[in-house]
Amino acid sequence: MYFLHMDSKLDEKDLAILNLLQKNCRMTAKEIAKKINSPVTTVFAKIKRMEQQEIIKEYRAILDHKKLGFGVTAFILASVSYGTRNKNEETSLSQRVIAEQISKFPEVQEVHIISGDWDILIKVKDRDVDAIGKFVVDKLRTVKGIEKTLTCMVFGTPKETTAIPLPLKHLH
Repeated sequence: MYFLHMDSKLDEKDLAILNLLQKNCRMTAKEIAKKINSPVTTVFAKIKRMEQQEIIKEYRAILDHKKLGFGVTAFILASVSYGTRNKNEETSLSQRVIAEQISKFPEVQEVHIISGDWDILIKVKDRDVDAIGKFVVDKLRTVKGIEKTLTCMVFGTPKETTAIPLPLKHLH
């Protein structure tokens, strides 16, 4: 047994279902049932349970960003200024609120609050280097509380995935 979210126990069949869905979320319960040697009703019930428990958060298509004209990826480190002082008032800024504001920009794929010398890590895909620069200068740096940024352009991507490597014994 493996212990996960909300004290729910996942058995080998649950993990097998999750592995198959990670590879192809368009598989039907019938196709999955055949692969893991389980009744369709059981597979369907297990999937519904994992959806309700939000172990399965959502289903989506993974698009080829380059074929769609979004050929450049950048990771941007941002430093947050936690307080500002005006003549009349002192306000504190929340790292979480700033991260939420950044996450609303359509160019942004990921926003992470991180440890270390920087506070926030941002993943952006856009058409070209100029578009990334425009995003940083005209959008990101205008967010209240952003003190400085460091942009790392991606030269190549040998691996990019959303898959979680689940432990799985062979099912026969």
